[in-house]
Amino acid sequence: MITECPHCESKVDCIEKGVVDIDIEHTHIPAKYVLLECKVCHNPLLGISELIQTGEDDWEWDSASRLWPSPETEIDWDIPEIARNSLIEAKICFKAKAYSACAVMCGRSIEGVCKHHDPKIKTLAGGLKKLREDGVIDDRIYGWGEALRENRNLGAHATTEKVAKDDARDLLDFSVAICEYVFVLNAKFERFQKRRAKT
Repeated sequence: MITECPHCESKVDCIEKGVVDIDIEHTHIPAKYVLLECKVCHNPLLGISELIQTGEDDWEWDSASRLWPSPETEIDWDIPEIARNSLIEAKICFKAKAYSACAVMCGRSIEGVCKHHDPKIKTLAGGLKKLREDGVIDDRIYGWGEALRENRNLGAHATTEKVAKDDARDLLDFSVAICEYVFVLNAKFERFQKRRAKT
């Protein structure tokens, strides 16, 4: 059974070690939880697989979707496309071990945040300052943004310096956190405040 192993960082064939048949939310779609062992690194994985129709009378078990270790979270749909697309590409770059490219796309996602709030913004540095002045971000988030800007420049310009894997991972986490803070958590807090005001 094929699934994505986070240890090998690729889709690999796995050995099925155990199965529990299930009915997904009473849909009567044949499915099963599968305990798997990666054939490459021998780490355990837990997945879910559905029986899918591949021909008129042919059925096969689909590749397992990993449940544990937990798969990476998706990019929230409340994040506008101008920032969201760059976050998605940053994740793709990280997975492909293109760490400098990941840093560039992380910086681009924060540029998207800035331009969403003020389309006239010309530079990331200016955009971050304006977001802080307008109260959209606080000093701590501004500091994260500055770290992103500096490392984006390192990845974007022709030098012999490379962005390390751990740095790229942190930059990606900062980018996602900034976007979620600005577009997701702020909106949730406003809705919470409105509900509280009504009661």
